[in-house]
Amino acid sequence: MNELLELLKNTSPEELAKVVDFTRATSTNYKELAMAIAIGFGAIWPGIGIWMIGKGALEAIGRNPNAAGKIQSGAILYIAFAEAVAIYALVIAFIIGFAM
Repeated sequence: MNELLELLKNTSPEELAKVVDFTRATSTNYKELAMAIAIGFGAIWPGIGIWMIGKGALEAIGRNPNAAGKIQSGAILYIAFAEAVAIYALVIAFIIGFAM
């Protein structure tokens, strides 16, 4: 470790800049972090929502089995809406990664 510190002390900033392009590395790392955060938060909440919709639908069907068809069609529609939010998050992550 001390050898590395001595090497860095004895090397000029111009020589270090030739070896490592700090601006490119930092920009890329932040972009990848932003993509990960976007899809991470964008996928966790719809996943929780789908779990809650499924749980509620199963409880409702358990209470009233005769209404299973109406409950199931409504649950599928709400699950599709929740899944659309995750797809929007994926699109935003791609925009952050490739368009910015």
